Amino acid sequence: MNNIKFDNSKAIDVIPIGRVAIDFNPNEIHRPLHESRTFTKYVGGSPANIAVGLARLGKKVGFIGKVSDDQFGTFVTNYFEKEGIDTSNISKAKNGESLGLTFTEILSPTESSILMYRNGIADLQLSHEDISEEYIKDAKAIVVSGTALAASPSREAVFVAIEYAKKHGTVVIFDVDYRSYTWKSEEEIAVYYSLVGRVSDVVIGSREEFDLMEKLIAKGSTDEETAKRWLGYGNKIVVIKHGKEGSTAYTDDGNVFKIKPFPVKLLKSFGGGDAYGSAFIYGLLEGWDVIDALEFGSASAAMLVASHSCSEDMPTAEAIKEFIREKKEEYGEMIARA
Repeated sequence: MNNIKFDNSKAIDVIPIGRVAIDFNPNEIHRPLHESRTFTKYVGGSPANIAVGLARLGKKVGFIGKVSDDQFGTFVTNYFEKEGIDTSNISKAKNGESLGLTFTEILSPTESSILMYRNGIADLQLSHEDISEEYIKDAKAIVVSGTALAASPSREAVFVAIEYAKKHGTVVIFDVDYRSYTWKSEEEIAVYYSLVGRVSDVVIGSREEFDLMEKLIAKGSTDEETAKRWLGYGNKIVVIKHGKEGSTAYTDDGNVFKIKPFPVKLLKSFGGGDAYGSAFIYGLLEGWDVIDALEFGSASAAMLVASHSCSEDMPTAEAIKEFIREKKEEYGEMIARA
């Protein structure tokens, strides 16, 4: 068992909120982006990837977001529907805003970069009028993405969603998901990240993301100090990720759980965090111990960084379990646990 209590009478398992985009991943890998000539188009954006990941894992998933009123917006909603994700609370931008475009570079298995087009973007036009109290009331959890806090009216819409979640006992999961685009300053980032961190139930971020979140509070915090701070505000679980060094979960009952990455042949160095998040949340929803949810997340992340896509290659629960079994046979029972 874990220390998160979900209301299992609610019909929807999880509703991610915020960024949905188009990823263009190069077909010619191991070369600079400016030399790439052909790309494969995928649905992208961290909340969207998490939604797809949870749907692949068999959960009932909704989504709150705004897309462009064009063929790319249709591509996203059609893809979500094919994956079994409810699109009733995805609306179209009214003033010609575009869907975000992300061009990725796979220079080497360990060197990747992302070029985002984020001006005049549809997802940041999400407004408080797009937030349905009844929709959130009927969900066990919402996932708030840090990128949705980067500009108005999206950031106000997020806080309205959080208020409804707190009112109706819906768990608030904060995926920090830092992207430099659109933000005006690190101080602005710190203000809005920390405001959400004070009212969430679970917060997941990298060490670098927590440093941004704590810029106005403290500098140079250790993981233990960071965990104590955000648990003190009422979070039940704080997850701090260190990339290839693994991740650690701190819980409000004083426990600490550490996980190491599974060995895998990398294709790219992006997308793993979204797979990790969806599989970890799945484990919590299933009522697993935190260490088992972390292991599941770590395995899913390893599978994603070995594949070309993010959303398209999100694994099923059976595939993750088989991956864990095979890796433990090869490397030992405790390979994933620190």
